[in-house]
Amino acid sequence: MSGIAAGSWDFWIDRGGTFTDIVGRDPSGALHARKVLSENPEAYRDAAVHGIRLHLGLSADEPIPTGLIDEVRMGTTVATNALLERKGERLALVTTKGFRDALRIGYQERKKIFATEIIKPEALYQDVVELEERVLADGTVETKLDEAATEAALRDLRAKGYRAVAIDTTPQTPRPTRCS
Repeated sequence: MSGIAAGSWDFWIDRGGTFTDIVGRDPSGALHARKVLSENPEAYRDAAVHGIRLHLGLSADEPIPTGLIDEVRMGTTVATNALLERKGERLALVTTKGFRDALRIGYQERKKIFATEIIKPEALYQDVVELEERVLADGTVETKLDEAATEAALRDLRAKGYRAVAIDTTPQTPRPTRCS
């Protein structure tokens, strides 16, 4: 529970790409808000810590006294903005063999159900690695993951320049076999 320690502050922080907002609740319950630049290496190393120091009236080199802060909660809009703006690292998708297109297909939900031209957003990932493994919807492992093959696939992605992967861990049920 917040505010347990007598004389303690609580902080809620949102780190954005340009600014970091720091809201503090002092020991009397009063709220204080500050906004600092998210990046300002000449003045401070970390915007959140700098904002907390400002609220507490501490200098940049002064340590934050133990017990003065009860709670710090922090969120970021940086990752959300990177997704919306399609910025950041190239991304590869790692999924179960046979489910390469599952995210592209989706659930076929559309606002205009009778539209003849369906325009989907571009996928966030550029490459897909399918692994021989299968976990059923109830969590039962039907086909155990081949760790050596997985390591080789990840090393191959690294060699291609990927530094980030998304891993689809959705349990899958067996697909019906297609008759020829």
